[in-house]
Amino acid sequence: MIEDKIRHLAATYAQKLHEQVDVRLREMQTDDRSHSLIYQALAVTDQEGRLIDIYQNKGRFLYNYAGAFLEEATFLCFMAKYPAASRQRIPNTSGYRPKQFEIDCLVENDAIEIKWRDATTDGDHITKEHTRIKVIRQHGFTPVRVMFYSPNREQAIKVQETIKTVYAGVGGQCYIGRDAWEYVLTRTGVDLQAILRQIAAENLRRENL
Repeated sequence: MIEDKIRHLAATYAQKLHEQVDVRLREMQTDDRSHSLIYQALAVTDQEGRLIDIYQNKGRFLYNYAGAFLEEATFLCFMAKYPAASRQRIPNTSGYRPKQFEIDCLVENDAIEIKWRDATTDGDHITKEHTRIKVIRQHGFTPVRVMFYSPNREQAIKVQETIKTVYAGVGGQCYIGRDAWEYVLTRTGVDLQAILRQIAAENLRRENL
């Protein structure tokens, strides 16, 4: 059952995340903290500086695991409806870097890119994304972008609007925010957002026991 698979996946990623964070926190206990001088010069207390360093490290792990988990969970949804769905790498036919582009989920003729969010403001990111979409088209696939959460900052939002325009220009599809959840539900019949909300609620109840 797809819900059981997603629950198991969530539990596996949660365990890996906490293990990685625990290892990093133990490593940080012996870190050189001489850089805290600069924090204090900027009126940041030593205690606050320590917390900032801790949560910066936690955040990096969390963002990576959150993205990987949501991509994998989404892929499971498509696999439930389309057993032939696959991940593929295709050669870059429009340049030398990178040598290949990865398709997160190839379903029939649709090359689906799955992202939990994208807050980049880097202009090179737009160029790379434009090349990736062009290459996908050259290989005869329809590029589809599924991004579950929109960025909050104005510049990052503009970047996503540009990328959305690029998709439209080549006959691709781009689903962001609520549209992304709806696309997965409509295409696979799996209400991924509802499943994740249920898992989150159950975790919250366990924390409050």
